[in-house]
Amino acid sequence: MATDATAKFQNPDFRPVPQPPDFHPEISVSAHDGLQFWQFMIAGSIAGCVEHMAMFPVDTVKTHMQALGSCPIKSVGVRQALQSILKSEGPSGLYRGIGAMALGAGPAHAVYFSIYEVCKKFFSGGNPNNSAAHAFSGVCATVASDAVFTPMDMVKQRLQLSNSAYKGVLDCVKRVLSEEGLEAFYASYRTTVLMNAPFTAVHFATYEAAKRGLMGISPDSANDERLVVHATAGAAAGALAAAVTTPLDVVKTQLQCQGVCGCERFTSGSITDVIQAIVKQDGYRGLMRGWIPRMLFHAPAAAICWSTYEAGKSFFQELSNNSGTVT
Repeated sequence: MATDATAKFQNPDFRPVPQPPDFHPEISVSAHDGLQFWQFMIAGSIAGCVEHMAMFPVDTVKTHMQALGSCPIKSVGVRQALQSILKSEGPSGLYRGIGAMALGAGPAHAVYFSIYEVCKKFFSGGNPNNSAAHAFSGVCATVASDAVFTPMDMVKQRLQLSNSAYKGVLDCVKRVLSEEGLEAFYASYRTTVLMNAPFTAVHFATYEAAKRGLMGISPDSANDERLVVHATAGAAAGALAAAVTTPLDVVKTQLQCQGVCGCERFTSGSITDVIQAIVKQDGYRGLMRGWIPRMLFHAPAAAICWSTYEAGKSFFQELSNNSGTVT
């Protein structure tokens, strides 16, 4: 009976699936998502450049609104700030400092996303739903990337101000270095980290959760709608994180633009001193200056960034799969 039963279930139409000669089931893949560190860096660098270049005019409006004493803009809304820039400098005024952004965004985002992916793999313990791991990995990523981006961000913001005395990126770097010293490039680093740590924690945790939720709504078509999912999750994460951290962004702008175009200069880099100066001059509402353009920047910027980054990862994954199937 046993022999008959065995013969009965031996269907000649079924064939064993051949495994490649280098197949070792006991060995796990070392790179997260099947990608290498340099591939995360390239995808992140491209995503950062595309994001910041696309949204740069909005960032310029935000900087003008946040810089106390910056002429000719005082406490005004987005429309008035935009009109003032266009009236005094024309459309080109919206793109002042974009060269500094180009120099800083690529390397910074390469560090940002690659560190995030490595930390996410390490801290998640194999659990893709570990929001705490996503948040902490984001904090680690921003501490590293801010060290790369802060100097060029300072140059960018000084060039963005109306009637800036600097002729360009190189002129700004030379003059700041000779007149204020190397520490001026990192005057806002502590504030930037204190702002971006909660920003990134909220951002990454919200993005990963929103992405899972959106994919769960229609799992059958999740692959076909990946671009929409990444963009929507990124926009939600960027908007929420931007709103929460606006006060520290105002402080960061003050520290980076001090002494330029009539902006107040601070005797120390103390966050408390800057907050007190803002509240004294503009009340507590001053700490929320530029929150609308900040959200208008980060919502679409995050959507663009995450979509581009995930597309870059998919490209490398497909490239790797295709190269693996070539005989």
